[in-house]
Amino acid sequence: MRLLVLGGTEFVGRAVVEAALGRGWEVTVFNRGRQPLPAGARPVHGDRTAPDGLAALAADGGEWDAAVDTWSAAPRAVHEAARLLRGRAGRYAYVSSRSVYAWPAPPGATEDAPLVQDAAADAGATDYAHDKRGGELAAVGAFGAADSLLARAGLILGPYENVGRLPWWLTRIARGGPVLAPGPRELPLQYIDVRDLAGWLLGALESGLSGPYDLVSPPGHTTMGELLDACLRVSGADAELRWTDPETVLAAGIAPWTELPVWVPPGGEMYDAMHGSDVSRALAAGLVCRPVAETVAATWDWLVRLGGSAPLRPDRSRPGLDPRAEAKVLGGAGGVSGTTP
Repeated sequence: MRLLVLGGTEFVGRAVVEAALGRGWEVTVFNRGRQPLPAGARPVHGDRTAPDGLAALAADGGEWDAAVDTWSAAPRAVHEAARLLRGRAGRYAYVSSRSVYAWPAPPGATEDAPLVQDAAADAGATDYAHDKRGGELAAVGAFGAADSLLARAGLILGPYENVGRLPWWLTRIARGGPVLAPGPRELPLQYIDVRDLAGWLLGALESGLSGPYDLVSPPGHTTMGELLDACLRVSGADAELRWTDPETVLAAGIAPWTELPVWVPPGGEMYDAMHGSDVSRALAAGLVCRPVAETVAATWDWLVRLGGSAPLRPDRSRPGLDPRAEAKVLGGAGGVSGTTP
């Protein structure tokens, strides 16, 4: 297979490039050239946000069996790239997001759930949900329903993460001492390892799949307890997980998902939307999700190689809890439901 990856040096794009090279594919990467590529990929440089930013790609003359696009800002960039590549790439895979569904997504939602409205393929940047939906419309508009693949990813974790969720938990636990662990321990989680996302995407392109697929692990693939226990094991830290009930966490004014990454309290529409998706379609199409221990271990190894500090996308705020807020909750008398040494 000959693959063109638009991006390809950071999180999802890098995983796709590495997976494709591992399969022996011929890989071309179009990006700004600011970061080194995995060995074996052929670079073409250009800036999609600049006037005539696709000129080098237009002049390259390459043809590919498929293109993979991970763009998450103004849909116009997808619109222009997809139109340029029509006739030069056989298929177009766009890495979208489950955020394209109208809020709140019902429990057990599938690909048939209502979508956000008023998104446009050639629009400038608005908000994440509309930008991603606009990117979908751009891909389908240029390549048609039969030759476009929409990978609607949920929470993505794993090595190269540039959003900071799992890296924050790993670095916090590695710091040691009492750690605020938001309960319950048995809280089921859904996420996808970036390498499983990449592997499924390439297999889907080989198989000629099209249309939307929600890509996240089955509900209950792991739990909050299993995730943080894995962080504790791989870091080897002298830390103590202090499991605290959701009511105490929320009463302290701590924001789920952002201040305590990954975690959302059970029983509400936010939890249903983040961790309650029906992914039967992707599972039937070959999605396989590795154990959480493998995701955590690979992310930790990557962090160690970096010296402990993960990169962060400039368009995202840094997640995590202020140590003073954590200490205040841990110092309280009530709400702690148990500890794990």
